Amino acid sequence: MLDIPVNEDIYLRQLTMQDAPLVYKQLDASRKSLRKFLPWVDYNTNEEHSARFIQMMQRKAEEQEAIALGIWYQHHLCGVMDLHGWDHQVQKAEIGYWVGETFQGKGIATAACRALISYAFKKLRLNKIEIRFVLQNERSGQIPIKLGFTREGILRHNAKLHGQFVDMVVMGVLRQDWKHY
Repeated sequence: MLDIPVNEDIYLRQLTMQDAPLVYKQLDASRKSLRKFLPWVDYNTNEEHSARFIQMMQRKAEEQEAIALGIWYQHHLCGVMDLHGWDHQVQKAEIGYWVGETFQGKGIATAACRALISYAFKKLRLNKIEIRFVLQNERSGQIPIKLGFTREGILRHNAKLHGQFVDMVVMGVLRQDWKHY
């Protein structure tokens, strides 16, 4: 099981099946704010859906394709982040994240991303990390900017959100440019 310390208040821990009720509870409490930019929120309507997500990510972790981590703030699960789209040949992956509504605005997602990116560059020997977000999601877009990512472009109509096509911003950082070791 993977544990990544972030700071005195925050740590990342690989999700287990026992975390499914906590993941669902945090997601459900923040459903209204999260669904604005995350289309999968509407499909996670009970603990079983959260358990299936964790089970799928455990399989992907075994195959070194992805990993899902709980974000723990002062010993409370406050969100989830993952490393997915892992391309071993190109040595890159994408990070996704969400933080529950009551925990937003505390710098938790930025600190967690910084720790996971450092881990990915040091331990997994990745060369590039990408973060993608809906163009209108300005709060989420501030995180890669704070971390020194480069805006690489906009993928037009690259996702569907509540029946509408939306553009996605792609931001990336290379290991050689990472300043947060």
